[in-house]
Amino acid sequence: MIIMSGKNDKENLSCTHCSVYNCRTRDKQFPGFCLTTKAVDGHPVAEDIEEIKRHLQGDDQDAVIARASAQIEGLFYGKLSRVEEIIEFANRIGAKKIGIATCAGLIEEAKIFAAILEAKGLAYYSAICKVGAVDKTEIGILEEEKVRPGNPESMCNPILQARLLNSQNTDLNVVIGLCVGHDSLFIKYSQALVTTLITKDRITGHNPAAALYTAHSYYKRLLQPKK
Repeated sequence: MIIMSGKNDKENLSCTHCSVYNCRTRDKQFPGFCLTTKAVDGHPVAEDIEEIKRHLQGDDQDAVIARASAQIEGLFYGKLSRVEEIIEFANRIGAKKIGIATCAGLIEEAKIFAAILEAKGLAYYSAICKVGAVDKTEIGILEEEKVRPGNPESMCNPILQARLLNSQNTDLNVVIGLCVGHDSLFIKYSQALVTTLITKDRITGHNPAAALYTAHSYYKRLLQPKK
């Protein structure tokens, strides 16, 4: 069965239209539109596959990261929490100093994570999202667009967070609950590799997958066509 939605001509089909997943199991046939086998915009994907494979057989950072990630998946599948996986990953890529880019709303969680890092022999440096204490109005946000209009309200400053962690020469930066978009800016300006511990979702207790699991019931509004 092929799942169809939106434009369903063959040229516009991609991975979310598939239910074969032969790229994962290698025990079936690839569908005709499979990105593993088709040329994309005239570019043969086979060339990319071979080039990337050669690249990841080397000894540079990308190769070390790719192998460390695969080893953690294989050796600790279903055995380690995300916190433990991050620590294992840091050790396997040789990261000694961990940057923590935290949301102010999850500062207590960040403090616990910092204590765990310290217990595991890893140095850390943290930067909270409100660092700089710049009021939102100073970048063009209207009072009525604040969470609490009429009150001082500092903007999130992910660029400054990244610069502060960059200044500390962190080896791996961990995002803890940065807002949608703020996380994007942090990743853009971080010089160190970035991974995420907590993804912000105020409604679901920071479990954004809950909205997907209940898209046919409690969150059925998500599937309603845009008016």
